Amino acid sequence: MADQDSQSHEGGTYGSSAAAEGWQRSAAARAEILGPITERMLDLAGIEAGSRVLDVAAGSGEQTLLAARRVGPGGYVLATDVAARMLAGAVEAARQAGLTNIETRVMDARSLDLDPESFDAAISRLALMLIPQRERALNRIRRALKPGKRFATIVVSTVEKSPRLALPLAIAGRRAGLPSKPFEDPGMFALGEPGVLLAAYERAGFRDVVVEATTVERRFPTLALAVQHCRDVLPEVAQLMADLSVSEQDAAWAEVEGAFRQFQEPRGIVLPQEYLVGVGTK
Repeated sequence: MADQDSQSHEGGTYGSSAAAEGWQRSAAARAEILGPITERMLDLAGIEAGSRVLDVAAGSGEQTLLAARRVGPGGYVLATDVAARMLAGAVEAARQAGLTNIETRVMDARSLDLDPESFDAAISRLALMLIPQRERALNRIRRALKPGKRFATIVVSTVEKSPRLALPLAIAGRRAGLPSKPFEDPGMFALGEPGVLLAAYERAGFRDVVVEATTVERRFPTLALAVQHCRDVLPEVAQLMADLSVSEQDAAWAEVEGAFRQFQEPRGIVLPQEYLVGVGTK
């Protein structure tokens, strides 16, 4: 997932080597937690054997591989992203999995240069809320779909239902003197209200739009591991704190650890997280 505004050619916030490495470190845990909701996204998109699938802002491509396994050797998955380093992770994962039906292209979601009506399904996991000029991106996705085919996405729910993400972003923003920045649009929570996500689909011309909410729990054995997970999956936090001194950054992370302490249970740190799954038909 990559915010695509004010980006360098390297892919911006999610395009750095540190962001890509952190995202890779968290891949196994992310796959375990997001597996069921990702399968639901693929179901809603109508992906089946032989399908041609477009994966927009694919990142390191865990969902790309799941789609590729579904479509089989007679199908095809195109994974696009602005962050070349993220897509490099997807290429390596596909190689290790022995999947040869995946192609990757470095491409901005707002200017998808694809043949019209050339895909049987489109997906985007945890990225749509970060894309500026979102209606333009949705229009390009819709253009690439065949008539009657579907685009399904997963986005983060509201601030109140996303403490694992909202607390570190709020703390970093406040300490950097930018308290509103983490909650802007585009931003992590921009599509968190079901009605907002539904309206975005409909403005782009999709019909029969449905939005579902699903809550999962992220469990960490220790506070330190919960904080490290945030460092790995939220490069936005480091970006917000980039102008702070090392001691100020350490104090901010200590505050994040303190904020997470309220979620301490006998089985570890348990952080609830709600996601929305949306789908619309061309």
